[in-house]
Amino acid sequence: MAQEGILLGMGNPLLDISSVVDDDFLNKYDEMASKYNVEYIAGGATQNSIRVAQWMLQIPGATSYIGCIGKDKFGEEMKKNSKLAGVNVHYYEDESASTGTCAVCVVGGERSLVANLSAANCYKSEHLKKPENWALVEKAKYFYIAGFFLTVSPDSIQLVAEHAAANNKVFMMNLSAPFICEFFKDALEKVLPYMDYIFGNETEARTFSKVQGWETDDVEEIALKLSQWPKASEIRKRTAVITQGADPVVVAQDGKLKKFPVIVLPKDKLVDTNGAGDAFVGGFLSQLVQEKPIEECVRAGCYTSHVIIQRSGCTYPEKPEFN
Repeated sequence: MAQEGILLGMGNPLLDISSVVDDDFLNKYDEMASKYNVEYIAGGATQNSIRVAQWMLQIPGATSYIGCIGKDKFGEEMKKNSKLAGVNVHYYEDESASTGTCAVCVVGGERSLVANLSAANCYKSEHLKKPENWALVEKAKYFYIAGFFLTVSPDSIQLVAEHAAANNKVFMMNLSAPFICEFFKDALEKVLPYMDYIFGNETEARTFSKVQGWETDDVEEIALKLSQWPKASEIRKRTAVITQGADPVVVAQDGKLKKFPVIVLPKDKLVDTNGAGDAFVGGFLSQLVQEKPIEECVRAGCYTSHVIIQRSGCTYPEKPEFN
């Protein structure tokens, strides 16, 4: 049974403003909130994963989340949305910047994202160090941070990573995007030794390989190399988990490879791919924090991503049907 506050996420909270649009619209997205029927969803990669884990766990406050928003209408929308999801959010509220947003434009089930980080970009480690926020770190046994947060507050990530290593807790990150692997290479390499789990998709894995000069595009080989990157704490071996869309999930752990098929979805059932990767991680984490075997973690990840792609945005029904 997962207890309260067991899982803490830290990242860039973005209010997803999601709508189905036409091709013409993608060329001029500004009019979105006024012209189209939009949905507001508490988004940003880490927050999506935490919300999905919370949904799967069905224990109020099992998860916590830290990030920066603005003091405005969208910030209020975000707080309302997260509380409804059962996540214990401790937002840093910036006086000078507006809440970060992400326009999610869906055409034929495929998404285009236009992100404006705004306040999400203003997170400061001083907020993390405040006793009421650091208490969330002390309480949690598992930490998850998307690679995107490396662009905002690497010192906050380092504080949590070092705490996890010193206290035998589980620290996890995501490669998140090819540009993180390319342009934030040093920041990523600095924190990689602390990662007990590293997530990514096939494109991100291949970009990481290219940047490292590994000269391989083979996802299985890259997953093994990622899992074998030197670790700060030798208490547990690193696990690399690479998703490949409709192709099998690759897991590298202790020099061994496992592949898990995903749940196949007919094209006509696909509504929106937005948040599929985040949802996979959320499902995975929901079982990991209950100390379930890796097979169960992946099965849950496949289930949650399967649910999310059949709905608009990173949303879910009232209760999970996962047994």
